[in-house]
Amino acid sequence: MTENSEPQSSGPIAPARDELAGLRSELAGLLTEASNPELALLDTMSTAELVVAMNAQDAGVAAAVGLAGANIIRTVDAVAAKLAAGGRLIYVGAGTAGRMGVLDASECPPTFGTRPEMVVGIIAGGRKAVEQAVENAEDDSDAGARDMRDAGVTAGDAVVGISASGRTPYVIGALKQANTRGAFTAGLACNPGSAIGHEAKVAIEVNVGPEFVAGSTRLKSGTAQKLVLNMISTLSMVKLGKTYGNLMVDLQATNAKLRARSQRTVQQATGADPAAAAGALESVGGSVKAAILVLLTDVDPGHAAEELERAGGFLRQAIRNRA
Repeated sequence: MTENSEPQSSGPIAPARDELAGLRSELAGLLTEASNPELALLDTMSTAELVVAMNAQDAGVAAAVGLAGANIIRTVDAVAAKLAAGGRLIYVGAGTAGRMGVLDASECPPTFGTRPEMVVGIIAGGRKAVEQAVENAEDDSDAGARDMRDAGVTAGDAVVGISASGRTPYVIGALKQANTRGAFTAGLACNPGSAIGHEAKVAIEVNVGPEFVAGSTRLKSGTAQKLVLNMISTLSMVKLGKTYGNLMVDLQATNAKLRARSQRTVQQATGADPAAAAGALESVGGSVKAAILVLLTDVDPGHAAEELERAGGFLRQAIRNRA
């Protein structure tokens, strides 16, 4: 760039001074931006005091999530229904919130044997933003709408917008676009009365209070987001028959640890010895569900997959059908 060159914008134009004043006023009213007076001398504490203080702050997060239980239930039921009908669960967020969505989505295929496109994480700024900040990406509401269009969101999908502040323009734009396309929408925020909660069909608002370091929403807010997303994806998968009891029976054994877990799961579910469990797994191409069905019923290994399909993928129902 020469001395007289104008800087090139890498995103939306920065807000004007009066707009920044309005934004400062807006942020000042958010609990996630507040400063906890109990921690005013944080920088003078010993390491032991810091650990105790931070742990004490984190201890209240799970309870705050529990208070949002009713709307988490509504979201899980809606998401499970969309997935059961062949739709998708799409997480959308910026920064830490977006990374939480990408993380949760990426864990579903190995854990539950889902197709990669069944649960999707979309982050403002694209994949680059998973590893580093992308300037101004969260401020672009048009980009949020565009990403929903590019993802081909339909009425068959569920879209969960994630934003600690609850006011992220990118997420608001995405939710508005998803709504126009008839998708189920939920807004996960850490402030009451959030803009994304207002925009979504269901508002999940987890009030974790001021952060340990004021405004650092990767802390308690990030923990709350992880807990809620764990619930949404895991409980939806339970309702789709991806577990047998609390055993992970649709996992993909893509490494030595998961192969060992597959055999152990078959043993736990059936009481079989290691050799029998390994033999059953081999007879059905490594499917934990099918191996359990073979060992607990008289089904021929070659017909186990067909029996599971007849039961809608629910192992317990397939066992009952063979009784």
